[in-house]
Amino acid sequence: MAEIVRMPIMGETMKEGTITRWLKKEGDKVERDEPVLEVMTDKVNMEVEAPKSGTILKILHPVDAIVPVQAPLFIIGEPNEDISQLLATAGVQQPSEAKETPTEAAPSPTAAPPAPSTEQTVFTGEIKASPRARKVASELGVDLSLLAESGTGPEGRIIERDVRAFAARTAQQKVRISPLAQRLAEEHGIRPEELIGTGPGGKVTREDVLRAAQAVPEAPSAPAEVQRIPLSGLRKMVADNVAKSFRTAPHVNLTMEVEMAEAVKLREQILEDLERRYNVRLSYTDMIVKAAALALRDHPNLNCSVENDALILHPEINVGVAVAVPDGLVVPVLRNADRKPLHEISLELKQLASKAREGRLSPQDLSGGTFTVTNLGPYGVDSFTPIINPPQCAILGVGRIAEKVVLREGKPETVPVMNLCLSFDHRAVDGAPAAEFLRDVKSYLERPYRLLV
Repeated sequence: MAEIVRMPIMGETMKEGTITRWLKKEGDKVERDEPVLEVMTDKVNMEVEAPKSGTILKILHPVDAIVPVQAPLFIIGEPNEDISQLLATAGVQQPSEAKETPTEAAPSPTAAPPAPSTEQTVFTGEIKASPRARKVASELGVDLSLLAESGTGPEGRIIERDVRAFAARTAQQKVRISPLAQRLAEEHGIRPEELIGTGPGGKVTREDVLRAAQAVPEAPSAPAEVQRIPLSGLRKMVADNVAKSFRTAPHVNLTMEVEMAEAVKLREQILEDLERRYNVRLSYTDMIVKAAALALRDHPNLNCSVENDALILHPEINVGVAVAVPDGLVVPVLRNADRKPLHEISLELKQLASKAREGRLSPQDLSGGTFTVTNLGPYGVDSFTPIINPPQCAILGVGRIAEKVVLREGKPETVPVMNLCLSFDHRAVDGAPAAEFLRDVKSYLERPYRLLV
């Protein structure tokens, strides 16, 4: 019996998902648990699988459509099965219904006779497209109804770039390629079907695309139309979160300077030993995460969340670390960071960062954080004021390590210095206890042997 497959819920905060690629088309046979489409949620990219073996009878949304959770995605069943009732349930107007509806308006003498089409099974409104987009769609054999309401031109108008991108994605349906690699291929004008994938099962990876982009010089681009890029997926999630945080949480920022001479010395002393024994290269971020986690033990009021006019004190210290990805940033979580040795923290953080950049983070990797560290030092930033990651009550911003001249017993001396900035929610924490926490983080970094105990 045919059934509707709906957008799954992946985590409590997920409200919608963006379809990035259909792996199957209407009429294709699928096995149970076989991937049918790829979806980008507010946290991760995921594949939606077939709940049973059968045939894809109807695809209900085009690529780039934003679909709410539990909304219909596609219909699966047996070939030639009657799905009219399911289409009605899904809110799709059927061709027969459209033909039975009388047209009251007189036909325009200049209007062309309507061509046979199945557009109404996908989109029943007016299709807004530029003349150039219509010409290119005709040349490439692209059905504009599949792009309806997803154009990037003014007021959602379909423009030439939308048509060409859709045609490229359609050509890539038989190519195994990760979502990140697909986006990079579109940006660089690379045809994935011409690449030799080096990933599992011949899958085209990010590295394959970047190698091809470096080998072929980019052709000069034609004058582009004005772009309208809707906030969706990860970018929309980041935008919503930071806006909500800044509106609802009264941010207070404290900055403190940390002398990193002893931390630099300790890292140099144990670096080779950790690489030899655990095959991991210790970073300053690893040491800062450990220092913050240890300080949170003595300051549980910073390891809390504000939810519905209540403070939730968390028994575990789970430190999230912000990682930049192409469409924004994600915050994978290191659990029980205060209980783990430096080499274990270093190994887990590098694994999480790698998964983030490859789009392989799971909801479990991104949930349960109680405090966040964000480090812009590698970008040459001296200091900044980060925005709290809700519903947490604090975030630690880290700047670069730079040489600074200080006076020691009246004599100038050059020392490596780093700036820390703590942003905290004044509803949960007052200035004095927040300052004490930041002072303790500084103490752990200036006497870093305590990180090893």
